[in-house]
Amino acid sequence: MMNVEEADFVYLKEKTESTAGNLSVQLDKLSSAGYISVEKGMAGKRPRTICSITSAGRNAFEEYVDALKSYLNL
Repeated sequence: MMNVEEADFVYLKEKTESTAGNLSVQLDKLSSAGYISVEKGMAGKRPRTICSITSAGRNAFEEYVDALKSYLNL
């Protein structure tokens, strides 16, 4: 179902068309729930945040998609 196993903050910001602040809040919530892991580091002199989906996150996402399909009778 998912196309990307991990993504950096800039990629997620661009794909979601979100503000940095809103994205940070959502990533914190997903991380606290155990749905993603967040690794902070440096790329040269720039900070870099990499997010990866966890198995719990993948399972929750798949359950969500299945629920949507059942609601829509797909």
